[in-house]
Amino acid sequence: MIRGSTTCPPAGMNKIMRANYLKRFLLIIWIVGLLVIMGLGAAAAFQVFTKGLVVTNLSDLVPWGLWITIDLSAIAMSAGAFSLCAVVYLVGLKRYEPVARTATFIGIIGYSMAMLCLLMDVGRPERFWHGFVYWNTHSVLWEVTMCVGLYFSVLLIEVLPIIGRSDWARRSFPRLSGVMRLVHHGAPVLAFFGLLFSLLHQSSLGATYAVIQARPAWYRPSITVLFIFSAVLGGIALTIFASMLAARLTPKANVDDRLLDTLSRFIGWSLAAYLYFRFWDAFAITYTYQPGRSEALQMLTQGRLAFNFWFGEIIFGALIPVILLLNGRFRRNPTLRMAALAMVVGGVVAYRWDINMVGQLIVLTYLPQQILARYAAYSPSLIELAAGAGVIAFGLLAFTLGVRGLNVVDHAPARQHAPKEERRRVPSPASAD
Repeated sequence: MIRGSTTCPPAGMNKIMRANYLKRFLLIIWIVGLLVIMGLGAAAAFQVFTKGLVVTNLSDLVPWGLWITIDLSAIAMSAGAFSLCAVVYLVGLKRYEPVARTATFIGIIGYSMAMLCLLMDVGRPERFWHGFVYWNTHSVLWEVTMCVGLYFSVLLIEVLPIIGRSDWARRSFPRLSGVMRLVHHGAPVLAFFGLLFSLLHQSSLGATYAVIQARPAWYRPSITVLFIFSAVLGGIALTIFASMLAARLTPKANVDDRLLDTLSRFIGWSLAAYLYFRFWDAFAITYTYQPGRSEALQMLTQGRLAFNFWFGEIIFGALIPVILLLNGRFRRNPTLRMAALAMVVGGVVAYRWDINMVGQLIVLTYLPQQILARYAAYSPSLIELAAGAGVIAFGLLAFTLGVRGLNVVDHAPARQHAPKEERRRVPSPASAD
């Protein structure tokens, strides 16, 4: 409408303006809500740093609780970064490069969340550098520390081109933006090291449990393989789900549904294989009786973890998603696909919780001539819940800002990645004619 004109605005203009104001208002409420939760989490973390773990419900029998589960889950959800980058830059499937960018950004958020959880659980953050200087090559946790630090460094370098290609970076820091984009030429090398460090890290997390002979519920090599398998599935599933959700909520996100449909089908077939291995990993325990391990299976299938195992892991976490993702009609329905992917993510989190807890809730008491199983109990304290919620809120806020400010969910052609000013100067084929 021309300024000063007496012509009335189009009839639908007021509705469009109201819709835009409502979206902005909801966005502000969302960001403020996340900041409030983060503030409460910071207050809870301060209590932990000043008073110690006495303010939690952790104990000598159950030393790893909610924070370690969030740590394991956040790292698992970051596995989409190394797997999709390997597919794009090592296998050569370049068409999935836009999805790999989203996965890379989610990966650095996930590892940041994991390190925040470890800061609270381990304590003494000023000594974080000790593991890199004082090597203990006989410790699996030392390998985890090294791989976390090295892969996080790789992710920091991989995310530089994402920052450099954003509109605000090109406008505000054009030279620095150009340097950041040049890092993209080293993507194959970064993908190789990312694959190396992340595979070592994911397997080491499983081995941390699998090498503890005193906890028979954990002492088996299959946990290492299942940790890698579930992480790849959960990471790719979260990347697709987050991309589809962002495209529904904001015009800043632009997705190619064909790419996401193909990846979702891959998840469906892989999830069927994972369900098979997970089933036999659990029920192979019935072949022999071993104190601690047999009780662990009973706790998983009939005890306090049974609901989480059957509904969280098996039925909703794997079986229903397999049906939805392998059926073309269901998979091409955006709502059903997003529901299936969300269930896959929830199933991976449930698996991490079950594995983490089942080995701690059953402790063997060695007495003369007999071995008895002793049961422990654990429920997170309010401090643990507040701190954990703060870490999750941090991840959600970081992804929200990434979608709106860095265009991390953008499957448009490369020409459209230029700043708005450059896109105006490039003539379209129609105007050239």
